[in-house]
Amino acid sequence: MPTAARAWTPVQKGKPVTPYPFSAVVGLADLRLALLLTAVSPHVGGVLVRGEKGTAKSTVVRALAGLLPAVPVVRGCRFACDPSAPDPLCPDGPHPPDSPALSRPAALVELPVGATEDRVVGTLDIQRALADGVKAYEPGLLAAAHRGVLYVDEVNLLPDHLVDLLLDAAAMGRAHVERDGVSVKHAARFLLVGTMNPEEGEPRPQLVDRFGLVVTVGAPREPRERAEVVRRRLAYEADPAGFAARFADAERELAARIVAAQAALPRVQLPDRELDRIARVCLAYGVDGMRADIVVARCAVALAAWHGREAVTSDDVRDAARLALPHRRRRDPLDPPGTDEERLEEALARAEAELEDDPDDDPDGGGAPPPGPDGPDSRPPDIPEKSGGPEGQEPRPAGAPSGHAGAPRGDAGEQGGDAGTPRNADAGAQPDPPPDAADAGQRPAGAEQAAPAVAAGNPYRTRTLSIARRGEGGHAGRRSPALARRGRVVGSRVPRGKLAGAPHLPATLRAALHRGARGVDPRDLRESVHVGREANLVLFVVDASGSMAARKRMSIVKTAVLSLLRDAYQRRDRVGMITFRGHGAEQVLPPTSSHEVGVLRLASLRTGGRTPLAAGLRTAAATIATERRRDPRRRPLLVVVTDGRATSGPDPVTVAPALAGVAAVVVDCESGPIRLGLARRLATALDADLMPLDHLGAAPTTRKAA
Repeated sequence: MPTAARAWTPVQKGKPVTPYPFSAVVGLADLRLALLLTAVSPHVGGVLVRGEKGTAKSTVVRALAGLLPAVPVVRGCRFACDPSAPDPLCPDGPHPPDSPALSRPAALVELPVGATEDRVVGTLDIQRALADGVKAYEPGLLAAAHRGVLYVDEVNLLPDHLVDLLLDAAAMGRAHVERDGVSVKHAARFLLVGTMNPEEGEPRPQLVDRFGLVVTVGAPREPRERAEVVRRRLAYEADPAGFAARFADAERELAARIVAAQAALPRVQLPDRELDRIARVCLAYGVDGMRADIVVARCAVALAAWHGREAVTSDDVRDAARLALPHRRRRDPLDPPGTDEERLEEALARAEAELEDDPDDDPDGGGAPPPGPDGPDSRPPDIPEKSGGPEGQEPRPAGAPSGHAGAPRGDAGEQGGDAGTPRNADAGAQPDPPPDAADAGQRPAGAEQAAPAVAAGNPYRTRTLSIARRGEGGHAGRRSPALARRGRVVGSRVPRGKLAGAPHLPATLRAALHRGARGVDPRDLRESVHVGREANLVLFVVDASGSMAARKRMSIVKTAVLSLLRDAYQRRDRVGMITFRGHGAEQVLPPTSSHEVGVLRLASLRTGGRTPLAAGLRTAAATIATERRRDPRRRPLLVVVTDGRATSGPDPVTVAPALAGVAAVVVDCESGPIRLGLARRLATALDADLMPLDHLGAAPTTRKAA
């Protein structure tokens, strides 16, 4: 069984390596301040670090563990219980008051992207339960991280159900394991830190909102600062112990200051005037819910304690707002992220003006406290008292009522085509949406309604497109049926190694009876086979020729594709986009999880020229083949948006064999009183579903790609 958590220590060639000192990091003032504040007050809610690769995100987080004070634990307790206040529900307890104790460094537990749910929350040892008749519980990573740091690298790539487990445990301070009629609960209070690269896709807005602070980091832009980064890194690699010794005094100073701030935290006062300021700023900034107000208040109190003040000041509120608010403003899920600095400054200025004009407020602001023992400018080295606003604007949840900033506004770029359509004939045009288009996404699923006609305007809820064949469950999601770790039980099987899921009790008993045994042996175990939903690669192949630009058809097509992109975002898919026009095809969006990038590419889509449909299908076949080599478990779903015309290149039907076995949907964009049915001919060759463009709106039934 796992032993008690240990402090994270890097190892190189079998020998422990001295971690990089926290105080030796150059720049990154906002990140270091945010981490220090959460170390002072874990109730702030953790930190999410957004930044491009190679910006020392992991280095800074791992260095934080060396500053945290040592924690006393009950000897032999796998859940790191505090001897002075042991957890009454500890599975290794109850611990008597005179239990032997020891002191150990705070743990830094890293959660890999490929971790399973059992590894995160722990699991019951079913083999021991059946063989020995005891309830044996194996602790997970949440137990190992108790009273320490839980570091999740690439948190945006972590399956959603694992992120939910982490954030629920971080919010409640307790982990729950419910399985097979047995319930286990244990304390799990830790400092949650996640890092991510925005190039690999944005996490869900509701998940980002559960992090208290979000900081965006980047590489230094000044040559001298970049040179200093390289100089220190080379010195560290040449002599880690000697390099760490150079910053030992600064490390001890920061560690002592964290302990002092933790002790002072309960005595810090939050005056009513500053609490009113927090409420006004959050209202003016347009945040969702009340979590933002609470996080800003907690962060402001931690800032005051860090700077040695006895009460929160307006400067503390401003700095806390810059760290806690930018990612909480209501936006569309597919809008590109980015900090609205001006809007935050306007909200702060508006709150200040309202407080000045409000006659009911205390003119003294609740009493300004005297400066702390270290003075008003007290701060750690290289960390300014006023932190710059972090980037990382997160969107509002899908379906929230507001104007959509990412909707296409006509066709940008070159137009014209087979029939001599004028260039830029409909550039910038955005017809008013029909009355039912704007609120189509607000209707409950399964509501009886006619399929709305598709028109240019705000995106709408589309029909559910999925792959009919059952997959192997390579990637958790919400689109196509597949074997999964959760969902409807459809059978049983012999475990592949150690039991990974819930046991299938009837099959287990049948195996024991068939063997003629009087009891159940571990060899008789059978695990349940579940069918759930998986995420797919949704590859859009969009006709951008001149025939699509005629009669403003491209504006309608863009809105339809935008709606499909939103659907792919909600179902956790990867998306890619190929367009064809003129004499060839172009992969405008390589397969990615960044759906907002697809919105940007769609908005800047150029149209015009002839229709090389075969080139588009050939590029799609090559893209799918490449992705299968990279990720053979993710199944592709091909969505071809075209009117079926092919005025350049070979007959597209001749390319169809290259896409054999690929689930596909052909969205027929042909319009007008005279229709040639070319899209139907293409769908037959691809063995694909055919869907008219004006039938793409959501309806009670589900379309499945054959």
